[in-house]
Order: sequence, then C-alpha cells, then structure tokens
Amino acid sequence: MSERLVCKPTPWFLVRAAAMLLMFGIFAAMFYKDGTRGYREKNYVYFLSVAFKQARTHFKESEDGSSPEAWRDHAAKQTVPLPADRSVLPPETPASMPWPAELQDFEKMKAANSAEETKLFNDFRAEKGLDAEVPDEPYDSQKIFEQWVVFWICLALTFTTLFVLIRIWPRKIAIDGEALYPAEGGRVPFADLIRLDLRKWDNKGLAFAWAKKPDGSERKIRIDGFVYGGFKKEQGEPAEKLIQRLRANFQGELMELVAADEEPAPATGRDLSPKGPADGGTDNP
Repeated sequence: MSERLVCKPTPWFLVRAAAMLLMFGIFAAMFYKDGTRGYREKNYVYFLSVAFKQARTHFKESEDGSSPEAWRDHAAKQTVPLPADRSVLPPETPASMPWPAELQDFEKMKAANSAEETKLFNDFRAEKGLDAEVPDEPYDSQKIFEQWVVFWICLALTFTTLFVLIRIWPRKIAIDGEALYPAEGGRVPFADLIRLDLRKWDNKGLAFAWAKKPDGSERKIRIDGFVYGGFKKEQGEPAEKLIQRLRANFQGELMELVAADEEPAPATGRDLSPKGPADGGTDNP
C-alpha cells in the first residue's frame, strides 16, 4: 500500500483569507461609524465653522462703531445656522443653538480679527474636544444612508469570508494506494472513479473527478491545488504529487489539454482523450 499523502490548506490561501477578513471587517467598522455618528459629527462641526465665519464677518462690519456691550447684545441674538433636516446631526444637538461664548466675547473676536481666519475656531475645537474634520460641504441624509448600505455589504462579505475560512481550515485532501479522500469527506476507491478532468490543472490548479455512487448517480469532486497542498518546490509540490498519484491509479475517462504540435496519448482502459461535439461527446461532462 502506498504511503498516504495529505494536502492541507496552504498558507497562501489562509493568509489571503485572513487578510480579506481583516479588510472587510475594518471597512464595515468604518462605514458603521460614519453611518451612526461620523457624518453627523462632521456636519455638526461644519455648521459651527459656518457660525464662526459669520461672526467674523459681522464683527468686521460693525467693529468701527461697536462697543463690547453692543457686540455682546448682537452676538447673543445670533444662532448657529443648523439645517432643517435634524437627522443629519447628532441626536443631542439642540433645536436652536446660540453662538458659542467665544463668539460673544468682544476681546476674543478682536484678537481673532487680526489672526489667521480659522484660529479662533481651531482653538474652540481643541477646547471642546471636537476631533471630527470639517468637510467642504455638509453630508445630506442620502450620503448617510449610503454609508449604511456599504456597511451591510462589507458586513456580509466579512461573514462570508469568515464562513469560508472556518469551513476550509479543518479540511484536507488525501490519497493512498487504494482511494482518494476528498476535502468534503468520505472515501472514494479508485475503482469508483469514472472521469477525471485535468484541463484546468496546469493554468488554474483545478481538477475535477466524478465517482459512481451505489445508487447509480455520480459524485463530483473538486480538487483545488492552490487551496490544498500547493505547488511550492521547497515543500515538494504536494498538490502536483497528489494529481500524479491519482492519474497513475485512474482507469476511467481522462480529459486534459493537448498541445497542437503533440500527438495524443495512446488510450488505456476506457477512453482517455477528450471528446468534442464532432465525435459525439461534449466538452463539459
């Protein structure tokens, strides 16, 4: 009896599946944050920045004849220009928000008038712990809804990748001197194999075998060399060894690509050459 050859999931597959799981998970978290609070907090900061710009303009227009008392009276009557659609703002945002105290302070406004335009607002943000970036324009409800749509897509991809990873991780393909042991489980004696398709093996590392079941139906077996075993020469090309051993013990119908300048291999056992429509067969079993 030949030594049992076992092809486990390759690091090539596991690393890439883990990377995809991490990527989709991070994207899902980012879009969830933007959909729940991220965009709303950015809108909040945006409308506050508009209020600071308005205050600067008002102060410049009234500075020559304005006194601290007059400015405080004027500023106390002003409100932050919030949008009518409250759903685009954090839920704790008040319905009417007066200008912040910094904008009602005559001395601060006077100092800010001669400083960089955004200095007073940046100082206010730092003091209040407002970390959200100021967008070029506010996000409407449609933009926020889009974040939720992409979140659900990324979440679905995350769980799909996790399912595939958990499903593949414990599996393996094995072969010995009597049978093939597919990744899906079970034992398939060589005598039960009726067809072997190697047409995608050289290019994609994919092979398919069909085995006869006791009830007369057929079982299709997928052999993915890049997922199970691999083709690294330093590891002895386990997937290639498995296919070569399977082919050596196979006596059914073999389908493989034949170069135009090569002579077809002589038939052994049943028909070993691929059939096409011209000679009564089909390209796909």
